[in-house]
Amino acid sequence: MKIDVVPALELSPEACESWSAAQASDPRFDSPFLSPHWARAVAQAQGPASGVRVAIQRDAAGEAAAFLAVRQRGATAMPPGAPMCDYQAVVARQDVTADPRAMLRAMGVSRYDFCHMQADDPGFRGHGRGQCTSWIVELGDGYAAYEAERRAAGIGVLKDIDKKRRKVEREVGPARFTALSDSRADFEQLIAWKRAQLAATGQTDLFKTPWVMRLIETLREVRDPAFGGGLYTLHLGDELAAAHFHLRGGGTIHGWLIAHDPRFERYSPGLLLFQDILRGLDASPYKRLDLGAGDYRFKRELSNRQQMVTFGFLGAPSVSTLARQAAYSVREVAESLPLGPVSALPGKAMRRLDVLRGLG
Repeated sequence: MKIDVVPALELSPEACESWSAAQASDPRFDSPFLSPHWARAVAQAQGPASGVRVAIQRDAAGEAAAFLAVRQRGATAMPPGAPMCDYQAVVARQDVTADPRAMLRAMGVSRYDFCHMQADDPGFRGHGRGQCTSWIVELGDGYAAYEAERRAAGIGVLKDIDKKRRKVEREVGPARFTALSDSRADFEQLIAWKRAQLAATGQTDLFKTPWVMRLIETLREVRDPAFGGGLYTLHLGDELAAAHFHLRGGGTIHGWLIAHDPRFERYSPGLLLFQDILRGLDASPYKRLDLGAGDYRFKRELSNRQQMVTFGFLGAPSVSTLARQAAYSVREVAESLPLGPVSALPGKAMRRLDVLRGLG
């Protein structure tokens, strides 16, 4: 088995084409986070010392057949763009069995920490330490069919959104939806709202990190339907009520940065905007809206498909692997004890450390 390792920004056009073809061969790979363009965008934003590298496993004929992108720091690695990366997987042709251990070994990586690995990725099966659900809205037959399917399933969320839309238009003003907005002011307001959310919940302010803003700013300018960002806005009357910044690629729009004006909270402007985006998919090349992980009621009710994702690590025998194993052991013991909020502290500490590692 031959495995090549190249910096993401040095991927050849042929390698990118083979990667994109492998991605298109399996519906579970249809995520912009699994695209070669994501790895390259992150590497560009992080600069020459990014450490974003790609292991390319070749088949018996020497053709590029499987791809794993990581951000390497010494002998350990994380997903490129973590903590902003919502999916990980080894992207491989269906006729190829990928060997992630060999790919990591070729990169000189003794431990790879993942946070949103697809649970059905065969190379990482058994290495997860926990899992959660990513919620997906499939609209292969269009919005009207999706709406009828939700109604038949006894889910009234779309009917409730329609009621709120009529109410807000009576009390505030007409709702105006803009897809792929160019408004700089609306983009900056979204970032301000997100920073306020992070501060209010005691989370790390991701937007203080220069490469994060460079990445988002660059993606905002990309209009290629195959890969890029997109600002979606909802105005009520003359006021910006909600704004979303999503990642686009393949047949998917992935929900990424979501916020709204608290003054309009009672009208659920974020949900109104999601409905507008879903309706707009009929006239777009996209057939699904991936809402990402997180057990929120609106995600459960809007989604009609799920993708399980896991967090954990894949490691070879090493000091760093033993340290990670010990940290998870402490976490698992704490979470098994009836200590209330104290049981969650080791897990929170690990997640916070991983966020800081990714941002650094």
